[in-house]
Amino acid sequence: MPRTAYVNGRYVPHARAAVHVEDRGYQFADGVYEVCEVARGHIVDMTRHLDRLARSLGELSIAWPVSRAALVTIMREVVRRNRVEDGLVYLQVTRGVASRDHVFPVKPTRPALVITAKRSDPAAAASRAENGVKVITVPENRWERVDIKTIGLLPNVLARQKAKEAGAAEAWFVDDDGTVKEGAATNAWIVTRDGVLVTRPADRGILRGITRATAFDVAAKLGYHVEERGFTVEEAQAAREAFITAATTVIMPVVDIDGKPVANGHPGEVATSLRRAFFDVAEKTPA
Repeated sequence: MPRTAYVNGRYVPHARAAVHVEDRGYQFADGVYEVCEVARGHIVDMTRHLDRLARSLGELSIAWPVSRAALVTIMREVVRRNRVEDGLVYLQVTRGVASRDHVFPVKPTRPALVITAKRSDPAAAASRAENGVKVITVPENRWERVDIKTIGLLPNVLARQKAKEAGAAEAWFVDDDGTVKEGAATNAWIVTRDGVLVTRPADRGILRGITRATAFDVAAKLGYHVEERGFTVEEAQAAREAFITAATTVIMPVVDIDGKPVANGHPGEVATSLRRAFFDVAEKTPA
């Protein structure tokens, strides 16, 4: 079935979806985005995603392209038109079209809105989770405001490519002192030998992941203690477990870091139980 995209007020065939050559997102990465998981016919954690979108837009002084209620309606319609039961819905907002100049346009521009959706295979994701994934580490080389979910992702792209070439699924950015920050598209977690879940505080050093936030709720329901602090690559390699969180991966066990197995090199009980309980705890909006 041909895919459908929403572009600036119109539902169009995905293959012909396009934006203006002087859209500031295209020329300056002057925009933000969100990715929501679609699971079992529901959009997961929509409220938290739209709250974060509001923050990102505010940080860049970009207006909402449509009302929040209208955006929810459009997202659901894009998911429906693409018949996505399990997959992802992606939305992107840029400052809009204006004559090329680094400063904000003098005349108000209408923000541009693009929304797409695509299917994924839950069985394939479950298989990956059963086996776990590998990660590598790379030096931090991004701008300081990674707390804003901007579309300026070139360092993340290069890190992910390096991971792929190394046979890994993700790359963790690491500070000069050896402290893990986050993945190129995920948040990073470990489980200590005492069974404590550890993840870096969501200050301006990392993105405040939505799946990360819901993982806190899941952990509380299951009786796990979570500690927000930094951890080193060496501590992660020596941990009882490690895992990553994101809308694209939900909760995914990490079994190898820079070629060194984590514990016995197999997914652990904590990450597995968190993943199993995630959908029951997360907010679900019918698509």
